[in-house]
Amino acid sequence: MFAPRTTPWPLVALFTAGYLAPYLLPTVVGRLDSGLPLTPTQAGAIGSALLLSSASAGFLLASRVERIGARRLARLGLTLAVLGYGVAALADAVPSVVLGVVIGGFGSGTATAVAATRIAAQPDPHRATTLGLLGVSALAGGVYLTVPHLGPGHGQPLAAIALTALAIWPLTSRLPAATATPHQPGWNGSGLPHLRHGLTLAACMLCWSLAQNSLWGVSGRIGLTQAQLTETTVGAVFAVGLGAGLLGVTGAGALGPRLGKALPISAGTALIAACIALSASATDLTTFATGEIAWNTLYPIVLSYLIGLAASLDTRGRWAVLVGSASSLGTAAGPLTGSLLSAQAGFPVMGTVLAVGLLVIAVPLTVVALRAGRRTLPVVEIPVEAPAYDKATAA
Repeated sequence: MFAPRTTPWPLVALFTAGYLAPYLLPTVVGRLDSGLPLTPTQAGAIGSALLLSSASAGFLLASRVERIGARRLARLGLTLAVLGYGVAALADAVPSVVLGVVIGGFGSGTATAVAATRIAAQPDPHRATTLGLLGVSALAGGVYLTVPHLGPGHGQPLAAIALTALAIWPLTSRLPAATATPHQPGWNGSGLPHLRHGLTLAACMLCWSLAQNSLWGVSGRIGLTQAQLTETTVGAVFAVGLGAGLLGVTGAGALGPRLGKALPISAGTALIAACIALSASATDLTTFATGEIAWNTLYPIVLSYLIGLAASLDTRGRWAVLVGSASSLGTAAGPLTGSLLSAQAGFPVMGTVLAVGLLVIAVPLTVVALRAGRRTLPVVEIPVEAPAYDKATAA
């Protein structure tokens, strides 16, 4: 167990490795579309398969991290990520790419499950989550700035995910081995605490993430086709947006629980809805950049409060993993949903549909935050530190 006033950097790094694939989704899907004989809808379906595999790992491992051991599972997840994304990056045949991203996605989900479980046991899970989002946002931003200069092809973003997992693997030695037995009370015999609030939060997070990633999965195509921008310009907009997200998450981390959870979640979700509608209707650089940068600023802020809310429902991290996996299901359906909606009705109508859906689910999310938020864990007042990495990626 980490000391209350020390930063759990291995968990922050593991969180970064697990979340990097969803953060790089636009460039992964966009380069699958351009680098392989695939239609945009088929490329979106492969992106969804990656994220669905990640979500399945979370559901499978939600109550097993302590029993199997965080160190063992983290190493397994990172190994699968290295092998899966590495194979997908090097392969030219579509079946090999699909198999690779599915294996890599399961590895990402395993790493995320371990990180979420251990972060929930921290004295201040919101702070640890914030640092993880800072790390993945910085890393993804660097990738978005770099990839356009590395030539065409689908392999570069996938290779970046694989190399990140490989770099973080040595830090797993600081994670604990198995700490629970199969007969420990609570693993098989007792139910999850705050069941109604947890199920509501999980259902809402599925829809919330679906809306976010329906936009995120087609944002590259909005910039390239509807706004008529170059790949370099679109990548620069994403990098600036992720940089703005770093500032937003830093501010959220500094504020911590002072605003409660209901206000950031409700107001933030409403503002995100407006950003999605604006970005989806963009026909020029100004509108596209405004919508995407504002959305990227707000998204990780609200996400950090939602993850913190899930962690507060169960100190053993089961709700954090289950809610995160439900979120991953929504994330998985996002690229395909965005591709289908935009193909059938156009990007602006897609944005309007997603925005209305977000406003609807903001209501039950706020109710859960108001009621369950009163039962949160005690927070240790610790100043937010910058992540161990300099700006090297983006969420």
